[in-house]
This record gives sequence, structure tokens and C-alpha cells, in this order.
Amino acid sequence: MPRLPRLAATASAALALAVLGSGPAAAHEPTVSNPRIVAHFDLAAGQTPENIALAPDGSAVLTFALARQVVRVDRQGTTTVLAQLPAVANPQTPVIGAAATMGVVRAKDGTLYVNYATGTAAENGVWRIRPDGGAPERIAALPPGGFPNGLALDEKCGALYAADSVLGTVWRVPLDGGAPTAWATGTALQPLPAPNGLVGANGIKVHNGAVWVSNTDRQTLLRIPVRHDGTAGPAETRATGIAWIDDFAFTGHGDHVLAALIMSNELALVRPDGTHKILLTAQDGLSNPTSAAVHKGTLYVPSAAFFTQTDPNLLLADLEKNGKNAKK
Repeated sequence: MPRLPRLAATASAALALAVLGSGPAAAHEPTVSNPRIVAHFDLAAGQTPENIALAPDGSAVLTFALARQVVRVDRQGTTTVLAQLPAVANPQTPVIGAAATMGVVRAKDGTLYVNYATGTAAENGVWRIRPDGGAPERIAALPPGGFPNGLALDEKCGALYAADSVLGTVWRVPLDGGAPTAWATGTALQPLPAPNGLVGANGIKVHNGAVWVSNTDRQTLLRIPVRHDGTAGPAETRATGIAWIDDFAFTGHGDHVLAALIMSNELALVRPDGTHKILLTAQDGLSNPTSAAVHKGTLYVPSAAFFTQTDPNLLLADLEKNGKNAKK
């Protein structure tokens, strides 16, 4: 999730006070190895990878937040622009003040959906990018006073879920487009009160009958059950003390989570019991990591370099779970 350099001093001071929780290592828990950077991006061109979706061939679909682009990066690092979101004459995006492409998901037919945060009534919301290469189109308007950040897809139920970092809301949007519904709200999703609050609900995933959401300000990972009628159950706090958690991914069918910690340049494994440990650091190449994804034994971690201002990139690593490569 991008924060412009004017916020760096505040964020860095808060980071200095944060203490990352840790817990005992569990037997046969997921591990990563062989981290390598497969693509370096151009910071001056706004190529700041904010979010990620994966294609069946292992290519990564990334949002370049400040370039307002959606791109594909193959496993050799070749980058191709898939879509350019329209310019906004006077963006009023809360927190960052700039128009930015944020969360992205990919449907089975190759259609992409992306959150475009602009702070303007005409552009702010969820956009669709068809696989035939047509122009992006907005399918759902979200309140311009909010900040649509992470995006999740439940194709079986025909719904998208957008995490609003400022309004503390999970919006539910029909996959075909239309009026959004404030699906989940409440203190657990909100940023901290002013003057300390910046970003509440951030990353989001649909997993095992629930919508999972990270809250950056509150350093939490939440699970919100999806009831039989599609409404939201009470939010459950599954982990606390995860400083600067951004977006995240599950390692598989279980509840082990790989979470990007944007300000500490780390990737954490969050265990089902809520404890966590660090798996990757800046020494491995992370530079303000924003999200994570998993595909057939490979972990993908985009770094946006919003604060380090050094080397936005896409890092891959080998993922093993339960003592075996995840491909198996």
C-alpha cells in the first residue's frame, strides 16, 4: 500500500517503537529458500508494484501503483503492460494524494479486476480489464472519501471484496458490476484515531469460507466468516502484534499466512495460533514489500520501494510446506 515520502518520517518513528511478535517454531511448518529477484523496476517511472495476482503459467500480474498500470511479469522477468488506467486531473486520494492502482485479482477466464484509488467521484472504485485487451472500464463506484486498497475474488459466489483503508469497510461488489454493499464494518477494520491513524483494512483474501483482512494500524489479521446467506459474521482476531502488515497470502488449504511487512522490509509467516516469525528480510532483496502470492511451490513477493526509494522488484523463492515442496 503506497504512502508518499511526506509520510515517511511519521511512519519511520512509529516503526522504531514497534516490536514484532514471535513464537516457537512448529514441526513441519512452511519454509522458504533460494530467494532471487527476477525483475527490477523503474522507480522514477512509477513502477511501484503494489499488489499481485497469478496466471496459470506462473506469470505475475502486478499493479504499478504510481504509474497507474497493470502489467504481466513472466518467470524470466520480462514485463508487459496490460492496461493503463486513465489519468486523473486532480486526484484527492486520502493518505497518499495521488491516483494509484491498488489490489488486483484474476478470474479463471483471464479477466482482471483492480481497485483504482483516486479520491474522485468519476474514477474511484473497481475496474475491469478484459482479456481481449479492451480499454479498462469501471464496474463499481466506491465513495471518493475512502481508499480502496486490497481486493479479493469469490468467483463461485460471483462477488468481489474491496478493503477500504480509510472508511474501515469491506465492500462487496457483484462480479458483473453494480452498486457496492458495505459488507463488513466496525472498529476492527478502521484505522487508529487521529492523529496516529493512517491505514486500517488493507490486504484481503477469501479463504475457507471466510474473508480475511489485515489492519495495518492495529497490527492485526482478522477472519470474517461468510454466513450461508452471504452476509458477514462477527470479525475474529486471528493474530496481533504484526507491525506494518500489508497484504498477504495463504500457503495452501490450511491457515498458515505469508504476510508482507512493508516498513520493516520483511516477510512473516503467521501461524494458525497467531504467533509469527520472519522468513525473508532486506538482505534477501525486500524493499518495502507490499503483498505475496503462492503458485506450485513458488512464493512471489513484490517490493514497491515507497520509502527505501531503492530497487522496486519482484522476488521469487522456493516454498516448502509440511516438509515437502508445495508442488507435490
